[in-house]
Amino acid sequence: MSRLRTAALVGNPNSGKSALFNALTGARQKIANYPGVTVERKSGRMLLPSGEPVELVDLPGSYALDAASPDEEVTRRVVMGDFPGETAPETLVIVVDAANLEQHLVFAQELIALGRPTVVALNMVDMAERDGLALDADALAAALGVPVVPTVAVRRRGIEALGEAMDVAEQQDLSQRHLVRDLTLPERRLAARNIAKGAILAETAQRRWHAHLDKVLLHPWLGPPILFALLFVIFQAVFAWATPFADAIEAAIAALIALVEGTLPAGIVRDFVTQGVLTGVGSVVVFLPQIVILFAFILAMEQTGYMARAAFIMDRLMASVGLSGRSFIPLLSSFACAIPGIMATRAIADPKDRLTTILIAPLMTCSARLPVYAVIIGAFIPATTVGPGVGLQGLVLFALYFAGIVGAVLAALVLRRTATKGAASGFIMELPRYQMPLLRDLAIGLWQRAWVFLRRAGTIIFTVTVVLWVLLSFPQAGPGERQSEVSVAGRIASGLEVVVEPIGFNHEIALSLIPAMAAREVAVSALATTYAVDAADEDEAAAALGPRLAGDWSLATALAFLAWFVFAPQCLSTIAVARRETNGWKWPLFMVAYLFALAYIFAGITYWSAVALGF
Repeated sequence: MSRLRTAALVGNPNSGKSALFNALTGARQKIANYPGVTVERKSGRMLLPSGEPVELVDLPGSYALDAASPDEEVTRRVVMGDFPGETAPETLVIVVDAANLEQHLVFAQELIALGRPTVVALNMVDMAERDGLALDADALAAALGVPVVPTVAVRRRGIEALGEAMDVAEQQDLSQRHLVRDLTLPERRLAARNIAKGAILAETAQRRWHAHLDKVLLHPWLGPPILFALLFVIFQAVFAWATPFADAIEAAIAALIALVEGTLPAGIVRDFVTQGVLTGVGSVVVFLPQIVILFAFILAMEQTGYMARAAFIMDRLMASVGLSGRSFIPLLSSFACAIPGIMATRAIADPKDRLTTILIAPLMTCSARLPVYAVIIGAFIPATTVGPGVGLQGLVLFALYFAGIVGAVLAALVLRRTATKGAASGFIMELPRYQMPLLRDLAIGLWQRAWVFLRRAGTIIFTVTVVLWVLLSFPQAGPGERQSEVSVAGRIASGLEVVVEPIGFNHEIALSLIPAMAAREVAVSALATTYAVDAADEDEAAAALGPRLAGDWSLATALAFLAWFVFAPQCLSTIAVARRETNGWKWPLFMVAYLFALAYIFAGITYWSAVALGF
């Protein structure tokens, strides 16, 4: 019995190969793993118009034959016939996305240059037309030297024509492939751009405008400054726009405290409600407007399609420190919270890349740090302008976020040359279409994130603050004694104070660092509760936290406290997730040790430098 002729569906990820495979083979499919590789092998039988049966193989999506992941390695080995006992497929069916033609033609040229019988399926032409793009399949075929068949796999459009082209593929004249040769990658990219331009029949003004916008936003010299300018505007807005709303929440909390003090008799119950609950939890809730504004910008960037382009821009920086560009998306997620960021590293194929990303994810400035930054900046940095529309407070916040990014980049550079040594892998991603954000989706996203913040304030922060208040309240201080020093919590903090005093930290800071391990925001509620129990009278106890810190701390201490929270891994949940994702305690403990060391060193450098400068 003669062996069936084989054909392989090959192309970039998200080109519609699987849908085309299903349309061509129907139910005549079988699934297994490749020999010695845990990558799914999907094959099926199809009948050509001539009646000849063909074994069709659906290969994993790939960007090049130079494999960078296990999936791409399988594609390379099948195409080249490197699996034992198997020959290379006689026919290649290259599936390209009509709406992303230029990018998909880069790999297509590499495959065509192999000199095999080849057919190009110009898939998802309906989506391209919806986006305002009409393509000339004949012009594309003339440029590539192989048949090009427009298809819409999910609607079975072009399936018969594709089968006919496969039927006669072995009769192709290879001399027609005069434009596609064995080129270098930069040469293939340039050729892909020219071929794609030549195949365009019509293009709407909106699509051309999007292309021109990409030329600016993705420019190697213009793109990064635009990105950092946008981030600068965001951090200016976080302070400038949030102030009226934060003041309103603060006034509401003060009114509640006054109401409780006027309703309940003096005693431990009233102190618990005012000092432990309203003052402690309220000192964190007051920063909800800033959290909402920050996430409004992030969600808008995601919905407009700019966030993916920001990842593309940052890829150059990531690659320069030996880290895969695939790490950017998990690190970007870590700006909201390091926990989903660390979990998102599962998409990184290279184990050393993944481990490095996990180890530096806590350096991204998560939303939990924002209340800490905001209260210190509001207390010590004057709300003045340093230029047209540029506030000093927003400038300092931008500097703190930037310091976290720089710290992560430098940590990755060191780790990739020591503990997680290895070569960086490539990174290619699909860029979504530009579109206006939908107000409904934006509102739902903001509500979800605000609810997460409030739920956190009502559970973790509430619980830790109440426990801290109890530990701060007993035993009661005698005449001339400070409650925060003689209490159980105060005595624990006194032991830690010996360690952190050289870097400018006082007793209150030492006390706040311990409960803040539950969640970084707890540092704010811990400070508020500590000053409340030490207050001489009710008016002082109800006073806002910012003015108290400004009257009790030096600027050098405040700056050192900010530097500490840029680096310190003050989050037990993050440490627990890192343990789960690395299957042990070795790397989480390493992460905690090096981050606390960085926090101590840079807080010390900041404090000593500020003291030397007279602050």
